[in-house]
Amino acid sequence: MSADEEKPTISNDVVLVHHDYKGSDDPRRGDDILLAKLGYKSEFRREFSLIETVAFSFSIMGIIASVSATFSFPLAAGSGHVGMVWGWLVPCPFVLCIAASLAEMTSAMPTSAGLYYFSAKLAPPKYAPLASWVTGWANVTGQVALVCSIDYTCAQMITTAITVHSDGATVFSAGATYGILVAILVFHGVVCSAATRILARLNLLYVIVNVGTTIAVIILLFVRSGDQRVSANDAFTLFENNTGWTNNGWAFFLAFTSAMWTLTGYDSAAHVSEEVAGAARAAPIAIMVGVGATQLFGWLIYIAASFATTSVPDLLTTALPLPMGQLFLNVLGKRGMLAIWSCIIVVQFVTGAAQGVDASRVVFAFARDNALPGSRWWKQMNPYTQTPVNAVWLVMFGSAICGLLGFSNAALTSLAGASVIGLYTSYAAPIFLRITSGRDKLIPGKFSLGRWFIPIGVVAVAWVSFIDVLLIFPTTQHVNPQNMNYAVVIIMAVFIYAALSWVVSARKWFKGPVPNLSRESSLKEEPYAD
Repeated sequence: MSADEEKPTISNDVVLVHHDYKGSDDPRRGDDILLAKLGYKSEFRREFSLIETVAFSFSIMGIIASVSATFSFPLAAGSGHVGMVWGWLVPCPFVLCIAASLAEMTSAMPTSAGLYYFSAKLAPPKYAPLASWVTGWANVTGQVALVCSIDYTCAQMITTAITVHSDGATVFSAGATYGILVAILVFHGVVCSAATRILARLNLLYVIVNVGTTIAVIILLFVRSGDQRVSANDAFTLFENNTGWTNNGWAFFLAFTSAMWTLTGYDSAAHVSEEVAGAARAAPIAIMVGVGATQLFGWLIYIAASFATTSVPDLLTTALPLPMGQLFLNVLGKRGMLAIWSCIIVVQFVTGAAQGVDASRVVFAFARDNALPGSRWWKQMNPYTQTPVNAVWLVMFGSAICGLLGFSNAALTSLAGASVIGLYTSYAAPIFLRITSGRDKLIPGKFSLGRWFIPIGVVAVAWVSFIDVLLIFPTTQHVNPQNMNYAVVIIMAVFIYAALSWVVSARKWFKGPVPNLSRESSLKEEPYAD
């Protein structure tokens, strides 16, 4: 390939991306050339294989731990058995449309900048910086809130286990739970600062523990519930409105929160794509396989849980922090519950670590384009691990701040709502631009929706618009400071800051993704270890 052919081409009119790198001995060389055409030099080692990328995408959704953490939503903020089974299934096809749209864009533009890069390249040139700015801030907000919500529920799982082990003698205060949260964040800061090769290998262990525990739970809930199982009619059709809302349809909609919170973070495959070999193929496969597998396993878990739940009110009134813990205690007994719960805690810890990696890559990429206060610090790469260690610890600090919501009774509702609204808004922005101003701007990569990208994109954007409104509402009609949904506070605080920053300053200097390489650096071939 000639030097002229390798010279990066950056354009807001057409995303010039080519995927045929004939004559390249190492596929990672082709990845770096593609990245150069997107405007960035390669700064990570490409240690993630296809299998490891799929494992990462699946692990970040931590299906069994996520369902265990959000089991209260279809119970208290949903419609009982109907909320469990159908409250999970209904959102799935809509989420698949979103995932497919993101997979197509990721295949064409595999960069850790991800969503806000997509928005910049698909928007009209005049509005590209603003589109990138809004998308980036929404994604960063959702990423940090998601790290916090995962680690907060991990802390709740730990306190649940200790309470069960002590037969109810030890009950943790909100302050003690917050202390556990901070300790988990520190552990995750250390793990997420590790070298890429270590993170890639750990993901294979993550997925084994995740899938193994999930299958074990499904089997145990079916088998051990025995004669106590409810009838198939009740498991699939029994409706109980346990919210303060009088409208049963609205109560059912609120059950979607569990599925929407669990099915987040799959854009992680885009954010680690600069660390993936064969990213244009591996990243979109990871997105689709991760989402599809999580949806299937999640539905099976909820079906098993619905059959095993003999009394929804009893689970809602449990003294344990998480109702799923009470269900396992009822079905498996103390020893069985603690055994399976320990595995679930490991899965949630692993999920938080994977999400911490994802969030740190988003912060690094946004800082690389000078969009964050103190960007010069957050875009630094550690020379030993070749990972953005500073960005990792910024994410953990931001998550600790969000964790202060743990002193509210609606902590999980607020954190889940903020993470879903932030992330899905950042998902919808480039999809909307793709089906409007960007219809003719994307040269598809190895994964393409063909002529279906418009109808799929329309469905995706419409669903996100509905969900963003839904998750702002509290779970009860009678609101007080303790049960208020503070998601709107988190989201509005960040967006007000981002809007003021744009009007006062950023519109004058932020131009969207900034190429960080010269022609010479794009031609430099980095050595790869075997």
